[in-house]
Amino acid sequence: MLKVSFHLLGLRVLISCMGLFGNVFLIVSVLQKRVKTFELFLLGLATANLEEIVIVNIYDVLILQRSSAVSDAWLCRSLKFLTVLGEISSILFTVLISVYRYQKLRDASRRVNLPICLDNTYAAWKAIRLCVGVSILLSAPIFVMNLQDQKGNIIGNQTGNHTGCAPDFFLCSNDHCPTVNRVYKYAFILLCYLLPLVVVTLTSCLIVTVLVSSRATAKPVVASVSASTQIERRTKDRRLHSSTVAILAAMALFQVDWTLYLVFQMTFSPTDFPIMAELEFFISTSYTSISPYVLGIGKNLFTIKNFWKKSFL
Repeated sequence: MLKVSFHLLGLRVLISCMGLFGNVFLIVSVLQKRVKTFELFLLGLATANLEEIVIVNIYDVLILQRSSAVSDAWLCRSLKFLTVLGEISSILFTVLISVYRYQKLRDASRRVNLPICLDNTYAAWKAIRLCVGVSILLSAPIFVMNLQDQKGNIIGNQTGNHTGCAPDFFLCSNDHCPTVNRVYKYAFILLCYLLPLVVVTLTSCLIVTVLVSSRATAKPVVASVSASTQIERRTKDRRLHSSTVAILAAMALFQVDWTLYLVFQMTFSPTDFPIMAELEFFISTSYTSISPYVLGIGKNLFTIKNFWKKSFL
């Protein structure tokens, strides 16, 4: 058992370090370019990912791995709040990116270079503030829920957590769940996991449909168009296609991760599955750690040239 725990700890450290580097590198790379609305959404996603990874590890070190009890309940509540805040923000920014890209691709041939609504900087910042505001609103009930009950003490003793701060963010098991905790749990799952999962899946299918139809109806280049214009158009189309493929890959990772997370949340409880907290960490953190690399490569930000340039700054 000790050997398994050691391997899990090593894997956890590896994923966390990979996520920290990837998100920081994405933020630095975007800030060194001309920041447009899509880059703003990437910054929001990377910042949310970074916050979640940092807080989850702080929560684990200060709460779950300490043998002494936590006397300050607000420390437990605050760390839970910040962890859930980062998680929800990451999910909502993913939804925003998928919707934005579909809006950008839809009717692109007829719209040509005309902007869409989210291309406006004011509208983009408004969407970002909405994502953050909804995240805060959905995370805030943690401060008013029952922090610990009799069943929570049993969970803590079984998992070696004597801190009085159970790893279950919903503070609710299948057998013993106060009404307010149960309402929060299922409302949270519906609004923060299931609904975004449906939206991301739907927009991914629509993006694939647009790509297939645009390839089938591609028009030949007009001879009167200059060579430089043709090259510029092809380069722009190639970049857009590469970025779109990267977004689809990130959306696929998102769908796999959060579908697994939903299955575990609806099927198991911490008492039945003692390592559920570790599995939830790997499921949620795998997306926040891998997505910046996928999106960064798609935007041509994660290149060896950029890496060496920033290494010697």
